[in-house]
Amino acid sequence: MDAKAVLRFVRIAPRKVRVVVDSIKKDTLESALVKLKFTNKTAAPYVLKLLKSAIANASKNNGVDVDKLSIKTMTVESGPILKYARRFMPRAMGRASKINKRTSHVTVVLTDEKLKKKKK
Repeated sequence: MDAKAVLRFVRIAPRKVRVVVDSIKKDTLESALVKLKFTNKTAAPYVLKLLKSAIANASKNNGVDVDKLSIKTMTVESGPILKYARRFMPRAMGRASKINKRTSHVTVVLTDEKLKKKKK
């Protein structure tokens, strides 16, 4: 049985969140929680809270044993870009560019089934 948790509209750029997600994607659930707790990145507390939420969803809604859970997929997608009017960054040769505040959507899917490793 799969359990899912979604975190939307995080005010961190997707490429910064992907660094954290890619570091724990292949780990076991226990080691991922420990690694996120001690990672010194801005996105780490958000991903840690999301992972704990997915674990709670699995145990509460599906009645799955928490010790048997593993990470099936973790995806980071880009959300809407906040473009503020009249806010510009000075650039070379007297030009200016807009300031874009990027947001992210993070999705975690946990499973209690054994994942089959693909042979290369």
